[in-house]
Amino acid sequence: MKKIIILLTILPSLLFAKSNLIKDSLFISENFKNAQKHLNKMLQVADVKALQYPRTINKNGVLVTTDMYDWTPGFFPGLLWNTYEFNQDDKLQAEAIKWTQSLEPLKNFEEHHDLGFMMYCSYGNAYRFTKNKLYKDILVQSARSLSTRYNATTGSIKSWNTFNSWHGNKKYSFPVIIDNMMNLELLFFASAVTGDTSFKHIALTHALNTMKNQIRSDYSSYHVVCYDTLTGKVEGTETAQGLADNSTWARGQAWGIYGFTMVYRESKDKRFLKTAQGMADYFINHPNLPADKVPYWDFNLLEKGYIPGVNSNANNVNDLFRDASAASITASALLELSLYSGVKGKKYYDFAIQILHSLASANYMATPGTNANFILKHSVGSIPHNGEIDVPLIYADYYFLEALNRYNQMSQGKPFPFWVKK
Repeated sequence: MKKIIILLTILPSLLFAKSNLIKDSLFISENFKNAQKHLNKMLQVADVKALQYPRTINKNGVLVTTDMYDWTPGFFPGLLWNTYEFNQDDKLQAEAIKWTQSLEPLKNFEEHHDLGFMMYCSYGNAYRFTKNKLYKDILVQSARSLSTRYNATTGSIKSWNTFNSWHGNKKYSFPVIIDNMMNLELLFFASAVTGDTSFKHIALTHALNTMKNQIRSDYSSYHVVCYDTLTGKVEGTETAQGLADNSTWARGQAWGIYGFTMVYRESKDKRFLKTAQGMADYFINHPNLPADKVPYWDFNLLEKGYIPGVNSNANNVNDLFRDASAASITASALLELSLYSGVKGKKYYDFAIQILHSLASANYMATPGTNANFILKHSVGSIPHNGEIDVPLIYADYYFLEALNRYNQMSQGKPFPFWVKK
């Protein structure tokens, strides 16, 4: 009798869990089916032989591509790999390989810091699935190229070669942007597969200085910190793509949550975990975050005391544009962060799933055959530069699918795969 009572007590929760698993599975499956429809159509118009990589659309809704030296070319092959991960479509894998291999010349590229985005989202995924030694070697050489931008005096990797202040009164020669946290994963990978600790040293030193100089006491973030290369001291804290120097650019906050979570995974240094959690809590609890959890392009748009530089186009924009790219990056980051956060983990996990459901709604999800074959609508590139305003962006799609793959693994109680270390 006692066993029967216990069974009757447990049974409803088991049925509820099974019901949720079915709903999760259907949601994820439908979104990957939709993604493959978009990608199949994109592959009909995108030409790998032309070495032009999908990025966004123009004002007429026509596909805009870039050459391989932009910061975004790795995301399209990464999208193909992410979709292949779920659908296991051999034709899609063949396309992913072609688009990935087209980027090989970038292994020696040293002109900006984005080799992590360019090569890890493409070749990193390729190596994860194929274990091709050539891909590993290309990634290691890419890490060497990225390392050339490290300056021991500043303890940081130089992002852009120069940065002109929106105030019109300063040109900086050593800018570091919060986005750069994302490129450190390439260095951790190279250190793990070669045993060369110099890569990890650069990554950790850069992360520590970013934590010290780029994260405010309330865990909001500066977009750009500029260093004096003679003294290593900070000579400017500004914004490039946010509303104002003292505001919090939404995608920058997302890069920080993701980047510090990843650095904690690689280092197990709890300072990075505390920073990732603080930045996540700032995002989640901000009073200006809309109810659907997809942020405006800057968190401080509705607040006084945030004044754009005189040369910034933000002075001319009053609309409250959303940034789906910031939401998709954050969703993926929070799913990982939930694994390391104990009792707080459920909050991060649940919030990530809320974001994914919002992005999968008709408000943000495009119908196949529309939106120039991008998956998500309503992202913002840079309002201060008057570029890519309320358009699809390739990296919004990439992190949305990455998050869906993580959700798929976690909903089944499986650890989702990180980059292979051997």
